[in-house]
Amino acid sequence: MEIRRKAQAGTMQSSDMMVFVEPAQELTIEIESTVVKQFGHLIRQRIEGKLQQLDVRSGRIRVSDRGALDYAIDARVETAIARAAEE
Repeated sequence: MEIRRKAQAGTMQSSDMMVFVEPAQELTIEIESTVVKQFGHLIRQRIEGKLQQLDVRSGRIRVSDRGALDYAIDARVETAIARAAEE
């Protein structure tokens, strides 16, 4: 899937996250989280896995996490990518 425009998904409430995506030459992932020290590597793994599943090879992904669980991470990333790809 190709990221064609800026898009976002999610909220800033507790146990949720905001995902911002925009077109870029390379794939970059930036994570800001209240639990980054404990779970930052797991959040990154989950996002990378979802991007691979969606066949996203380039774009800037920014995440502002407030303790989202795996299913919320998947849903927010997938929704933001779908909106950015205009599908």
